[in-house]
Amino acid sequence: MAVVILGAGPAGLAAAYSLAKKGEKPIVLERSHTVGGMCRTIEHNGYLFDIGGHRFFTKFDEVQDLWEEILGDQFLLRPRLSRIFYNGKFFDYPLKATNALLNLGAIESTRCMLSYGRARLRKRGDEVSFEEWIANRFGNRLFDIFFRSYTEKVWGIPTSEIGADWAAQRIKNMELSTAVLDALRRPLEQFLGGKTDVASLIEEFHYPKTGPGLMYDTMAEKITELGGEIRFGHTVTGLVHDGKTVSTVQVKTDDGEIEIHADHVMSSIPLTVLVRGMDPPQAVIDATEQLLYRNLLTVNLITDTPNLFPDNWIYVHEPSVQLGRIQNYKNWSPHMVPDPSKTSLGLEYFCSDDEPLWAMSDEALFALGKRELESIRLDAPIIDGCVVRVPKAYPVYNRGYETHLSVIKDFVQGFSNLAPMGRYGMFKYNNSDHSILTALLSVENILGASHDVWAVNTETEYHEIRG
Repeated sequence: MAVVILGAGPAGLAAAYSLAKKGEKPIVLERSHTVGGMCRTIEHNGYLFDIGGHRFFTKFDEVQDLWEEILGDQFLLRPRLSRIFYNGKFFDYPLKATNALLNLGAIESTRCMLSYGRARLRKRGDEVSFEEWIANRFGNRLFDIFFRSYTEKVWGIPTSEIGADWAAQRIKNMELSTAVLDALRRPLEQFLGGKTDVASLIEEFHYPKTGPGLMYDTMAEKITELGGEIRFGHTVTGLVHDGKTVSTVQVKTDDGEIEIHADHVMSSIPLTVLVRGMDPPQAVIDATEQLLYRNLLTVNLITDTPNLFPDNWIYVHEPSVQLGRIQNYKNWSPHMVPDPSKTSLGLEYFCSDDEPLWAMSDEALFALGKRELESIRLDAPIIDGCVVRVPKAYPVYNRGYETHLSVIKDFVQGFSNLAPMGRYGMFKYNNSDHSILTALLSVENILGASHDVWAVNTETEYHEIRG
């Protein structure tokens, strides 16, 4: 059975590994010259950087088993510590009552509780946007403090234009505002009667010893040992099909264009790219043009200080800076930093192709990062660094996107041997474990099962929105 897998990110590699263990000889096509996709590890002068920080946490046993099978004792269990920077102050996350009340102040805390009370008592009505979904459950005040700024940095559009299903899918019953409410709402709930159960936040997570690249580099080695094949520098340009079955994958390489026969195609490349290479109907082409992606920039800095701050990462909710989140990789794993007297940081910026930030030079980005660190009181002497640009990092759930996605989904589901999977492949803001699960289920489907892969991460509750 000839199975061709498009993309060597977490989903593509998990699919290839699962198939190889079952005796198949999958062919993985990857346009770059490394594996892991957005979950690869960047090396710069001996320092290791994640691309945004990737926790390995899952509620799926099969995914956890896979991770542990690949890395064994190199899969570390790490304590989680993070804070939020807002209005010139650092908030513990999860919030502690004393810290939250002190930072917000008595007046603001009272406003939050009253706003929450109004939200609890009013009818919710229609919820078509992220903003309405949050405000209806937790009040406008908490929304403005702990959601608006950060969310708009990530997506680049007003929260009123982000679909409500983004909140419903990612937040479920646990996110930042419930931590706030746990600290502030007890007096109000005694007045209203009853109590809402609060899920616990993730307090620890697994992480590869030298970053996520270790997981996927090791997985790639095991795939080739089992007889699978990973071909680098192979850019998929199209699929040949008869309207029901894909027969051939068209590929551009450094040596020219080639065609590869396929009994099954599993795709983790961007869904819009995939279908545009299939000569689809005009309605499908139009739908692809309506689906948007958001880019990620990480400004990676090496500072001449041993302990800049204790967190794994900090969310920056301060609207006066463009910075969205700061990673401290030494606190993810001490093995990421070769010199214990230094600290390595990853400053995350979110932008689109047409924004000036995306076109900035590395030098300008270093200067921006330094200024913004100083403005939030985290300045330190910077001695080196590098910039990583990730196009199409996040699918954007703008209002109405699901209508366009449905058109594309109906088209690809018309092919009996084509299986989209993963974040890019399904245009779903999955965590990496969700992406891997879609791959494992898709492999089972090829072998005779009938899983609804598109349902993954639709009903599964998760502990928090970020990560």
